[in-house]
Amino acid sequence: MKTPVSFEFFPPNTPVGHDKLLNQVVPALAALQPEYFSVTYGAGGATRDKTLATVKAIAAAGHQAAPHLSCIGATRESLREILAEYRSQGIRRVVALRGDLPSGTAGLGEFRYAEELVRFIRETEGPDWQIEVAAYPETHPQCRYAAKDLQHFATKMKAGANAAITQFFFNPEAYFHFVDEARKLGVEQPIVPGIMPFHNYHRIAQFAQRDGIDIPRWVALKMEGFMDDAASIRAFGLDVVTRLCERLIEGGAPGIHFYCLNQSELVLEIGRRLGLAPR
Repeated sequence: MKTPVSFEFFPPNTPVGHDKLLNQVVPALAALQPEYFSVTYGAGGATRDKTLATVKAIAAAGHQAAPHLSCIGATRESLREILAEYRSQGIRRVVALRGDLPSGTAGLGEFRYAEELVRFIRETEGPDWQIEVAAYPETHPQCRYAAKDLQHFATKMKAGANAAITQFFFNPEAYFHFVDEARKLGVEQPIVPGIMPFHNYHRIAQFAQRDGIDIPRWVALKMEGFMDDAASIRAFGLDVVTRLCERLIEGGAPGIHFYCLNQSELVLEIGRRLGLAPR
């Protein structure tokens, strides 16, 4: 049985980027028959219109699209409007997030946590929406205590989420341990691992440092040792991420969610190596 996959994009900032995503990247990745494509949403709704435009274009091309939706800085009325707009477009899937407080914003809005957003969607929109939420195998970067973070996650899932997507990671044991601990707290929904290919090692390393994600020392040393050898960095990065995916699939992961950074080449190659797409 083929492992389900899904892909995450960010809303392009330029017409050229939008054209490339819709006419090159999405059709290329469609070869992997993804369950859906998700599109991120800027802090405080900063990319609302671009997110909507990207999601509508993906849906118009015949694919299932899932906009991200954050609640920080939002009101109930603004969220009702956004959800009604998505519903009018035939979209019934959303990635519900707390989101980050935008710089210079004094208030949090009417919601503080993602669990409140999940509950709000369920209460106002009913049961026909598919709601994904975030999970953090190595603990949320703003939470000091792993046990407390895990409890928050369980509460969020029990509020009405259908599934969770994890932050990216490179240590499969962190994922498996997180899933085991979540199951002990009564979480029964799928927890899908989020995977970040090494599109750009130094950029990914910055993301990892910012969010408290461990890149194994041996991987970091090998990557840094390649210096400016782009071919070796690419080849090694593909090997590392492919093996990570293999271990996750072997261990029973219910799917793989790829953080694509609006690119297709590396994800397609990993998909081919995993037998998810024709060679």
